[in-house]
This record gives sequence, C-alpha cells and structure tokens, in this order.
Amino acid sequence: MDGRPVLICTEYEDATADLVIAELNRRRVPVLRFDPGRDFPAPVALAAGIGGEGSSRAGSGGGWEGRLVVGARTADLSAVRALYHRRPSPYPTNSGEQAARFAAQENRRGLGGVLGALPGCRYLSHPQAIARAEYKPAQLDAATRAGFTVPATLITNDPGAAKEFCAEQRAIYKPLHAGAYEVEGEPAGIWAAPVEAGEIDGAVSRSAHLFQAQVPKVADVRTVVVGRQVFAARITAPPGVVDWRAEYRNLSYEPVTCSDEMRGALVRFLAGFGLSFGAFDFAVTADGAWWFLECNPNGQWAWLEDAAQLPVTTAIADLLENGAGHHE
Repeated sequence: MDGRPVLICTEYEDATADLVIAELNRRRVPVLRFDPGRDFPAPVALAAGIGGEGSSRAGSGGGWEGRLVVGARTADLSAVRALYHRRPSPYPTNSGEQAARFAAQENRRGLGGVLGALPGCRYLSHPQAIARAEYKPAQLDAATRAGFTVPATLITNDPGAAKEFCAEQRAIYKPLHAGAYEVEGEPAGIWAAPVEAGEIDGAVSRSAHLFQAQVPKVADVRTVVVGRQVFAARITAPPGVVDWRAEYRNLSYEPVTCSDEMRGALVRFLAGFGLSFGAFDFAVTADGAWWFLECNPNGQWAWLEDAAQLPVTTAIADLLENGAGHHE
C-alpha cells in the first residue's frame, strides 16, 4: 500500500469533505485533515526546511522537507501525494491587536506558503490559483477567451453609467463576492436580482457594482469539472425565479451531457487559471444555448451528487489518490 498521505484543509464541519475522506479511507489512502486557520499554531506543528550544505536534498531540486504534525499523526512534507484545499477558515486576526495581526500574517505566509510549495504534490486546487480565479472580472474575461457566450456586463460605481446600462436592457445586479452577510443578526444571502433604471441612485457610487443583462432562461445548468471529467445537471426552478439558490427546496434536477465543444471550453477555462476543479453556472435559453454566469473554483457539489446521481466523490478521490503523477 502506498503510504503517502493526502492533506485535506477545511473547516471543522464540512460534509462535502467528509464524503471524500470516507472514500479515501475505504481505499486505505492515509488522510490528514486539519483547518490551518483554527489548528495552527496548536495543535498543528510545522518543521520545514530547505537548502543548506547538510541537507539531504541540497542541489537535488527536491524542495521542502520536514514534517507536519496533526495531533498524534505526522506527515512527511516531501512525500505528500495531494492536498485538497477545500474550505479552510481564514487565519484569525484582531484588528485592535497589532501582535495578533502580525502573527496571523506570519502563519498564513509560513504554513500556507509551505503547503503551497510541496514537492511532487497534486493540488485540488492550488490555493493561489483559487484566489486568482475568485475575481469575477478575471472570470468573465477568461470565459470569453475560452469560447463561452457571456451576457453583457458592466462593473461600475458611476450611477449614470449604471442607469444607462439598465435602461438599455433588462438587467440584474449581483455581488462581486459572495462573502458573509447578516440581516438583523441572521446569515443572509445576496442573490442575483432584477434591477431597473429607476431604482439606480447615488448609493451606487459607494462601491463597485456588477450589472448584467438578464438572460431569458428556461433553466440553469451547474457543471462540475474534476480534472478533465465533466459532470452536469440541469436545474429547474419555479417560474420567475432569477437565482435558483434562493429556492433550494423547490428545485428539480436531471443529469445532462455536455457537447465536446463545451467540454473543451470548460477545460481551457480551468487550465488558464491553473485549476483542477471548478463549479460552473450557466443559464439555458429556450434554444438550448448555455450562457456563462460564473465559476466557483471551490464550489459546492455534494447536494448535486445525490440529487442528480453524479459520481463527483469518486472523481475527486481518484485525483487525490493518484497524486501528481496521474494524468486524466
């Protein structure tokens, strides 16, 4: 049995990661799960070295060596087969404490930097690639280059430009980042929503806004890409629903296949960012055309696997088990 471990970095309660870990355990693949933002500097301990005349790897190009200790388990940094960067917590900071802010940045660049530079490690996906791909302007540019059909889009803080855009066509507003948001102390989502020119006012000037032509869709498709494997499900929401995420309890799903042209565009898009995974959202019109909306480089998929019978867990476990030497 290959004893090289898979590192899984994610928050404590992550049912999606649980599925992958269970499958890797079934295959007897060693797994070390931890949350860097919560577990470091304790109980996780790091001792990583590189270079020096006395190093066994000096001049070999072998990179970092040493150990990562997670509780009672230890991983050889030079023998990690894969790292699954799921949804780790951010390194905590206290804006009022200079020492805490300094420590958090040192931890992120120290532990995070070593984890992002492991020799011979397969990343699903590399943390820096995920960070780059989370910018919607970069996504939309990459989507047009990959060959997707993209709705007309305006990013602005100019109320006049926003009003003009929304007067020219039916338009929606959606956030540039799906960060944490609360209403009266309760978690709330900011969904894509229709907006008319008459609703635009000076508040637009307070931040960047993303406005987009509203696609006359009849359904949506979420496509999950793992390496070169593509899994897609058609999502049907009640009539008039713009953002299906607001109606999880009233959706229906069915698996669909992608054309070879679409598969090629999906793979090109991910390759441009250096990603091994992507959860894509498309709006589907009556003529069957798929319109690119966005790609979440670390999007959710577990509920879709069950709802549409898509073997995503198996595909991810395959990629992690085979490590960097495997080619899909």
